[in-house]
Amino acid sequence: MIFARRQFLRLAAGSAVACALARFAVALDYPIRPVHLIVGFPPGGAADITARLIAQWLSERLGQQFIVENRPGAGTNIGTEAVVRAPADGYTLLVVSVANAVNATLYERLNFNFVRDIAPVAGLIRGPLAMDLNPSVAATTVPDFISYARANPGAINIASAGNGTPGHMAVEMFKMMTGLNLVHVPYRGAAPAMTDLLAGQVQLVFDNLPTSLEHIRAGKIRALAVTSAARSPALPDVPALAEFVPGYEVSSWFGIGAPKETPTEIVALLNTTINAALADPALQARFAEMASAPIAMTPAQFGMLVAVETEKWATVIKFAGVSAE
Repeated sequence: MIFARRQFLRLAAGSAVACALARFAVALDYPIRPVHLIVGFPPGGAADITARLIAQWLSERLGQQFIVENRPGAGTNIGTEAVVRAPADGYTLLVVSVANAVNATLYERLNFNFVRDIAPVAGLIRGPLAMDLNPSVAATTVPDFISYARANPGAINIASAGNGTPGHMAVEMFKMMTGLNLVHVPYRGAAPAMTDLLAGQVQLVFDNLPTSLEHIRAGKIRALAVTSAARSPALPDVPALAEFVPGYEVSSWFGIGAPKETPTEIVALLNTTINAALADPALQARFAEMASAPIAMTPAQFGMLVAVETEKWATVIKFAGVSAE
């Protein structure tokens, strides 16, 4: 009996070593076929542009094509679930965004747990939103606006690209931290929200900075602040909202994830190659045009960012009573 048990343990240990060696061998050869990079947004937006820039770099450096595949829908949950269900072999990757951190609480019934089921690979970029005001409102600074809103509760309509978007979350966090009575008006996308802001149908929008810059510089809207912790190089004269509301910070960020149990050797290779891309001056200049900055991180650091953001937005969503509907 003792002999049989020892023989079993030796065989089991040998099997485990063989499996580990096989996974390591596969990782050493990676990639040997095209890799699919899933984006949970339609083509043309910041997530899509970022994905295509990184995919081109990875294709050139790793010798296989990295194919960007747009799978929009359900606030990025369709694309995310596709990656969660994919084999953990490094050939299906996900563009991770703040939407994933928000959705963990915003949606009551998801078929996955993002933090548990997606392995962090690397950070990509991070950029602020702009607090954009229609010039018809008699406020030129954040303190002016807060005073005006307190004197006119419920009179300010704030548009967003839809429930759960970074612009909506920026609104709810601003309301939570200031106690203001502001009316959130969700739209189906950023373009119609900006159109109504320009027309004066709504008074305020928290919008991605790249899409606001043209209107700000033309004087069609007034940028009261940016939502990053510090001022943005794209608008150095515009203060950070945190200068008036301490602790306030909202940003639009992207990274790369993979199915859980993806071999650590593959994750390490991808992380090293992506971080090299983020250090490339040509790519840095391209990201600067998007009013964003690279966020080179280890997988563990990117995982921590996702966890911190998930907890932050859970607090805001529960406070505001926001739902996906």
